[in-house]
Amino acid sequence: MTALPPETPPAPPRADLVLRAGRRLLRPLVRLLIGAGITFPVFADMLRRLYVDVAMREALKDAPARTDSRISLITGIHRKELRALRERPEQRDAVPLALSRGSLIVARWLAEPLTIDAHGQPLALPRIAEHGLPSFDALVSSVTTDVRPRTVLDDFVAQGVAAVGVDGLIRLNMAAFVPQPGDVMQMFYFGRNLADHVAAACANVSSAGAAPFLDRSVHYDGLSEAQAAALEAYAREKAQLLLLDVNRTALAMLDSGEARAPGALRRVNLGVYLFKCDDLPPDPGQPT
Repeated sequence: MTALPPETPPAPPRADLVLRAGRRLLRPLVRLLIGAGITFPVFADMLRRLYVDVAMREALKDAPARTDSRISLITGIHRKELRALRERPEQRDAVPLALSRGSLIVARWLAEPLTIDAHGQPLALPRIAEHGLPSFDALVSSVTTDVRPRTVLDDFVAQGVAAVGVDGLIRLNMAAFVPQPGDVMQMFYFGRNLADHVAAACANVSSAGAAPFLDRSVHYDGLSEAQAAALEAYAREKAQLLLLDVNRTALAMLDSGEARAPGALRRVNLGVYLFKCDDLPPDPGQPT
């Protein structure tokens, strides 16, 4: 039997092409940073620490290779700076508990057969009901027993996510659950969703074979304002239906019990985005 030759790792993309794409994708982020009052030295300091973190955790997977000399070589950061970084406390990203809990409660409200109508819309729920019948308390208890359902309801009402009608029924306000501009919830999803999208795209452009992740878009130019508005409305409607359907499928999988087995650690994030703007040519007098 002839031994197969060792698999050749894919060649990395050309540095100049990566920089060109990186400059384009970072432009909106830099605009946001400037608007938030974050200066370049602050951003550069965060980026320096991030370079070291990625080098240690992802580029140098063999622990003995994580020497200061090796890290300095692949990051371009001087060893004296590496020692200074170690002496400063490190910040770690974490999912806010209330955000995770609230999202899952709403996700179940939009997916459980007993809490939606024939058109997939969330039903108004009584706070308490007989065993086996849908209720807000039962919905909360299916997600967490660490917080009283009444506390969750008060929080939902305060945020406008839910409202209690004169009939005593609790109604979900889907529009209010959309994160408000600049709040903690929106910024968490902003970071996570864009990071996942960029990670998927980076894996695709670095792959030697077929792209491992879905990353497709439909784009048209030369549209009138009315056409663009109509296309945007149509896309929003179809995207919402897709996300609701995937949500129901995912929750059915979780409830099957398989996801709670040891080693069930996979995370899947399906995102949909839509962007509309005037497609103006770049100013030849400005740097790109």
